[in-house]
Amino acid sequence: MSRLTKFLGSTVGAKFVVAVTGTLLSLFVVGHLAGNLLLFRGRDAMNTYAESLQHLGAALWLIRGGLLAVFATHIVLAIRLKLRNQSARPAGYAHEATVQASWASRSMVLTGLVVLAFVLMHLAHFTLGWLEPTKYAVHETVGSGDLLRERHDVYAMVVLGFRSDLFVALYVVAMVVLGLHLSHALQSLFQSFGFRSPSFTPVIERVCGTVAWVLAAGFLLIPLAVRLDLVGTEVTP
Repeated sequence: MSRLTKFLGSTVGAKFVVAVTGTLLSLFVVGHLAGNLLLFRGRDAMNTYAESLQHLGAALWLIRGGLLAVFATHIVLAIRLKLRNQSARPAGYAHEATVQASWASRSMVLTGLVVLAFVLMHLAHFTLGWLEPTKYAVHETVGSGDLLRERHDVYAMVVLGFRSDLFVALYVVAMVVLGLHLSHALQSLFQSFGFRSPSFTPVIERVCGTVAWVLAAGFLLIPLAVRLDLVGTEVTP
C-alpha cells in the first residue's frame, strides 16, 4: 500500500493514472454514445438494449460504481496536478499571450468539473428519475399470448425528457464543454503514454480534435432530433 500511495503521490504516477482513467472514461463515452444512438432505430431497438443491461442485475450497479470511482479518481488526481503546477509557478506568466497553450488545455479542470456536474444531472434525470419523475413511470408491453410482459420504455423516457427546452439547452451546453475537454484530453493521452513526437503532433491534434467533436455532435443529435420532432413523434405523455 505504501508503494501505491507513493506512486500516486508522485507527479509521474498521478499523470499515468489520470491517463489510464481518462482512457477508460473515453471508451465508456464511445460505448454510451453507441447505445444512445439506438434511439434512431426505434423503440424496440433501444428498449431491447436497455433491457439487456438490466439483465446484468447487481453487476450493472458494480459497473456503475466502478465508473464513478474511475471518474472520481480522474478528477481528484487532475486537480492535485493542477494545484501542484500552480504552486510551482505561483507568479504566473507576465504575458499570457506568450504561452503556447489553447484555452481548452488551460481549462481542463474547469471543463472536467462541468462534465462531472452534467453526469450527476444526467443520472438524476434519466437513471434515478428525480427530475420530472412523472415521465419515468413509462412501460411498454412486449411478446404475445402467455409471454406478454412489461418492460421499462426507455425510448419514451428519453423522448419525453428531451421535450423540455430547459433540458435540451443544458445538454447542448454540456456537450460543447465535453467536446472542448475531450479535444485536449485525447491528445494528452498520447503524450502521457509516450506516443507523441514533434513530427506526428499536428496529425495527432487534428485526429483527436475530430474524434472529440464527432462524439460531442453524436450526443447532441439526440436531444436536438427529439426537440425538432425528427424522432419520437409517436410518443405521447
